Amino acid sequence: MNILLLGSGGREHALAWKLAQSSLLSGAHDTLYAAPGNPGIADHAQCIPLDAADHAAVISFCVKHDIGLVVIGPEAPLVDGLGDSLRNQDIAVFGPSQAAAQLEGSKGFTKDLCERANIPTAGYVRTKSLDEAISTLDKFTPPYVLKADGLAAGKGVVIPETHAEAVVALTDMFGGRFGAAGAEVVIEEFMRGEEASFFALTDGTAILPFGSAQDHKRVGEGDTGPNTGGMGAYSPAPVLTAELEAQVMRQIIQPTVDTLRAEGMAYSGVLFAGLMLTDEGPKLIEYNCRFGDPECQVLMTRLHSDLGEVMLACAKGDLAAQAPAKFAEETALTVVMAAKGYPEAPEKGGAVDLGDAEAKGAKIFHAGTKRDDAGSLTASGGRVLNVTATGANVTAAQSAAYTAVDAITFDTGFCRRDIGWREVAREAGK
Repeated sequence: MNILLLGSGGREHALAWKLAQSSLLSGAHDTLYAAPGNPGIADHAQCIPLDAADHAAVISFCVKHDIGLVVIGPEAPLVDGLGDSLRNQDIAVFGPSQAAAQLEGSKGFTKDLCERANIPTAGYVRTKSLDEAISTLDKFTPPYVLKADGLAAGKGVVIPETHAEAVVALTDMFGGRFGAAGAEVVIEEFMRGEEASFFALTDGTAILPFGSAQDHKRVGEGDTGPNTGGMGAYSPAPVLTAELEAQVMRQIIQPTVDTLRAEGMAYSGVLFAGLMLTDEGPKLIEYNCRFGDPECQVLMTRLHSDLGEVMLACAKGDLAAQAPAKFAEETALTVVMAAKGYPEAPEKGGAVDLGDAEAKGAKIFHAGTKRDDAGSLTASGGRVLNVTATGANVTAAQSAAYTAVDAITFDTGFCRRDIGWREVAREAGK
């Protein structure tokens, strides 16, 4: 079978690496294509210059190259309805419809769905103007959670500590800080607890649990500074016990899938639930309609199941026939190496030398890299590399990952040195 993977980040490199191991690509003429890909993805797939926003071009490529499965990596093409365009041409797609992708495309949509389906989440109010938002602040106590309603590359959440700071943040948001994504702002109750991520695959009816992880969203050590797309992650998340996962499936995932199907928006693909583990139990923070980045990197590192087969089963509505997903018991941890200035104004063009990092047992997933005219590796984005390693626990995986980080030369880059810090402290009995 020929497979087309859309995307160019670290998430897509991890997916390409795992898809390349699938039995679906075991034939002599089976090909994995990636559009547009990156230098790391090029080790596993044939990279092609194809714009996911050009639905007609994507369809034409799929027909010409007999594509049996399209895997849509990032959220923007899903929210743009690419999955619908492909399905209308009888092309199998891993990823939800445009209607179902509103789970990520609109924070307000998801909050309203939670209210209809009685899914535990924070209290909220949707606001459509600066004046309305400021007046709504009085209904909440600080700190305030302000969310741009639309897609903002994982950076559209602001948590001001005071009323005055909230007014400034709202002024920025409605003033265009997040572009069209901030035309509506959702104000939420602040939830206290520990965050974790839970993943499930679904074809709209059957649901397959697909692992847990913990991300580190803040740019600075100790979880300080502005939100980013993610500075590192590890999997599994020990705080998300088997009992809690069962509760999440019962109270959050299952009613989401059932409600969307009942309302004519059957969801097909991966459901990525960001959770807050509160004293009252797990509550939904938000949904993403694609794999997390960098959570995908640690999930794929641990995955033993055939990714291609399970994605195809999702696309074809055959997920109920799939065996439970198999993951290694060991921990995987990834450290993001980012360009200086990230997330505000990353410095691009810096030289990157991977040295013998992978010889030390790590897997390097490329996130924002390109080759210059001389063929040398350079930084082309904010998050540049995902240095991923495994170990018997978080402490061991962390040590292995940073040993690999220290073998890389990236003078215009930086990383957090404390990925996994909460669990490392727990493992040390602190």
